[in-house]
Amino acid sequence: MCGIAGIVSADPAGRIEPATIRRMCDAIVHRGPDDDGIFVKGNTGLGMRRLSIIDLSGGHQPVFNEDRTVWVVYNGEVYNFPELRRELEDLGHRFATHTDTEVIVHLYEEMGADCVKKLRGMFAFALWDERHSRLLLARDRLGIKPLHYAHVNGRILFGSEIKALLAVAPELAETNREALLQYFYFGYIPDPLTAFCAIQKLPPGHILEFEGGEVRVRQYWDLPPYGTHSPHSEEECLEELEYRLAEAVRIRLIADVPLGALLSGGTDSSTIVALMARACAAPVKTFSIGFREAEFNEAPYAKLVAEHFGTEHHELILEPDVVETVEFLTRSLEEPFGDSSMLPTYYVSCLARRHVTVALSGDGGDEIFAGYERYRIHLNDRSYRWIPEWAGRFYREQIHNRLPQELPGRSLAYSISLPWAERYAEGISLQPFQREMSLLSDDFIAASKPLNSIRDYIEKAPAGDDLSRLLYLDTKTYLPGDILTKVDRMSMLTSLEARVPILDHVFLEWVTSLTPEWKMRGNHQKYILRKLAERVGVPKEVIYRRKQGFALPLVHWIRHELKDMIFSVLLDTASTQRGYFNPPGVRRLLEEHFRGRRDHSPRIWRLLMFELWQRNFLEPLRATGMIQPLAAAVSRNGSGP
Repeated sequence: MCGIAGIVSADPAGRIEPATIRRMCDAIVHRGPDDDGIFVKGNTGLGMRRLSIIDLSGGHQPVFNEDRTVWVVYNGEVYNFPELRRELEDLGHRFATHTDTEVIVHLYEEMGADCVKKLRGMFAFALWDERHSRLLLARDRLGIKPLHYAHVNGRILFGSEIKALLAVAPELAETNREALLQYFYFGYIPDPLTAFCAIQKLPPGHILEFEGGEVRVRQYWDLPPYGTHSPHSEEECLEELEYRLAEAVRIRLIADVPLGALLSGGTDSSTIVALMARACAAPVKTFSIGFREAEFNEAPYAKLVAEHFGTEHHELILEPDVVETVEFLTRSLEEPFGDSSMLPTYYVSCLARRHVTVALSGDGGDEIFAGYERYRIHLNDRSYRWIPEWAGRFYREQIHNRLPQELPGRSLAYSISLPWAERYAEGISLQPFQREMSLLSDDFIAASKPLNSIRDYIEKAPAGDDLSRLLYLDTKTYLPGDILTKVDRMSMLTSLEARVPILDHVFLEWVTSLTPEWKMRGNHQKYILRKLAERVGVPKEVIYRRKQGFALPLVHWIRHELKDMIFSVLLDTASTQRGYFNPPGVRRLLEEHFRGRRDHSPRIWRLLMFELWQRNFLEPLRATGMIQPLAAAVSRNGSGP
């Protein structure tokens, strides 16, 4: 696992200095504290920071081919590399290392850019082909590993994190207002946008080729059609599901360093631990965190699973300094990020890193097996489809704004009046609160339509049923933009590699093909995955309890530990004068929340994270023109605030 960075100029005389590439790598040293390496030749510079996982002594990067005309820097793990290596050796390729990285070099020699189609795993890499003066950037199918780039002044700058680009080109820090509006609406910035106008994310399942000064981005993978396969019986479905997921887990146990699992006490992570325990000779190391507040404490469920499967369990009950932690994390986040579960993800990563270098997690189960409650809620909303479109439009345009804002059900009536896809898009966004409270300024939101991309994904989904359309939407947006970004940033901040077997693309393609009743049957969500959890021995009190995810006492923190910070930051003149917030709307939001009229914790948190990002990341960057490496703040063993 690594962090990568580099620059390639279209001008053969555009010399790249080694010191420039080193500055880029220094900005992401937390992603790879064990080693570094650079390749600089003329107009090309590639760099990396390495977290050693496989071939500890011989896996130094960049890696090159026999005549040193193809060079690669790589972040990730290719789990089928042993098979690919044997195939390539049979074709006459000679290997100098035992790493998965070298497979990419020789596979490129055979297949060109299409080599990505043979890779099974998580990856982001940059490959320089000297013979053709061609740069190839590639990102894995689901977006587990990040990759950012900027095409400016005839050069491509790229990096695992935006920090790497800004470390040598701080002038790229011009904020993208459309992307920031997307953040306010969804809590994250969807691909391919970033918080900065000139910098883009390479979307999952895409490659970028830079040759002759031209940039070509193309998609090499997408989710297959949904609902094309229905097993003849539940037993047949379970057998296939168990075999495929067990294989996805097994191939992710390859490592030359200590390995464990992040155990939340939910169905997904518990099933992964069950399959790990079956495949490992020694007890699996598991890691869980909990809170003093019983309502949010999942530690007892995790402990129950650990005891059942005989794991070497590590548990930490947290009493965190929340103010210090959010200050620290917003200094490290290069974009505003509004998912509050980044805190427990960071804490459990810190705990795990004290004992292991690699940890498997259960992420992805909700998006492919229909685990989110919003699916059930919005599918039940189909009962409103009898309302004619003209009647809904008439209500929105002629009636809604004439009703008193305090009228009960006013917001629900507006939602019901919308077409189904628009109703879902609104339900996962800030739009209802913006309409009722005007939290954001008119100038900021003028002429923007942040919900259009959501509706587009729903409409173009390769699916014939509504549930599958929603699963496609979330797998293309929420999964890479929020869930995987959170896991990557928080785990790599502690120099921990996180592996996600449920998002193995071979396994995922099979699950996608299942007809929807295997994922949600009546009101039973994740139907077949829960049956599998029972089959592999996960205790039923874990499987059928109320879903919490990585819950945390956010309401409590906002009303107590964070209260002074919230008022001092969100109502401060510096915040209100930036032009993003509408001060009366923000004051109303805070008043309703702290008087107990409504729980606005998610909205307040989103606004707070944005302003702290402005103060702790963006303003210091603009003041100094530099990105400071985090090595001093985060030690090798994953300690932090």
